[in-house]
Amino acid sequence: MNMTRRSTLAGAAALLAAPAFAQSFPTRPITLVVPFAAGGSTDVVARIVGQKMSEILGQQVVIENRAGAGGNIGAAAVAKAAPDGYTILMGTISTHTLNPIMGKTKPYDPVKDFAPITLLVNVPNVLVVHESLGVNSVQELIALLKKEPGKHSYASSGNGTPLHVSGELFKRMTGTDMQHVPYRGAGPAMNDLVGGQIKIMFDNLPASAPFIRQGQIKALAVTVKERVPGFDIPSMAEAGLKDYETYSWNALFAPANTPPDVIAKINAAANAAIKDPAVQNRLRELSAVTVGSTPEQLAEHVKRELAIWEPVIKAAQISID
Repeated sequence: MNMTRRSTLAGAAALLAAPAFAQSFPTRPITLVVPFAAGGSTDVVARIVGQKMSEILGQQVVIENRAGAGGNIGAAAVAKAAPDGYTILMGTISTHTLNPIMGKTKPYDPVKDFAPITLLVNVPNVLVVHESLGVNSVQELIALLKKEPGKHSYASSGNGTPLHVSGELFKRMTGTDMQHVPYRGAGPAMNDLVGGQIKIMFDNLPASAPFIRQGQIKALAVTVKERVPGFDIPSMAEAGLKDYETYSWNALFAPANTPPDVIAKINAAANAAIKDPAVQNRLRELSAVTVGSTPEQLAEHVKRELAIWEPVIKAAQISID
């Protein structure tokens, strides 16, 4: 009886303490793990949003770069962290969609091991070509690829990257055949595209923008359904591929079982941060489109992305160690 009574009292105390904990949260700095190296687009978004969140929450949001294994190392570390809201992840399409599908080893489950917080931004991709290819539109490219199947190649930032699967989805939807040439990063791939060593590439719009504006490469379409402000580039829907859409995204996740009230507090701070005009201006410079969502909407987004990309990746037989 005494054991039962003590257990009951302990349980009641825990229930009473949970809201109090959430109300006082945060009482110390929050670590925002970026699972990629400093200086990349995910890192920049994290620093812009994290700085504003620090002001809103009254505690520092500290950016910690834990790069490696295409984002798996940092993501796995957050999945195993204490579920108290003090360690959160800047997740991406790589950490929560592509890696879990392609990986031979599964260091975490993108759905079961995380508590979604909010979808922050989308970053469009762009289909670009070298002038010497002689095409001026997506339809002209499709016609060329069908006329000369297997003759042409497209570059990406590496095997299994979002840019690689963007090319595979394009092939699948257009019934065309191109050879994939993976590079060690988008920079070397762009160098070869500008130099004409390779003629076709899928890239993040922010990275390609300077080369497009200088006329060094030709943009055929942004890989989203609507035009991106500030760029006179057709969308894929305008180009005739209304169901084609690929983009990178950044979202916040906590370890599974983080208290809902804590999730709600981080969600409110993050959504307020991306609505700030100064933050929006800085993100717009990166061609990042602010979104904002509920935890439930982010959960549905992840499930939808997994459903879209799994058949594409399996058909292309893409795998990573």
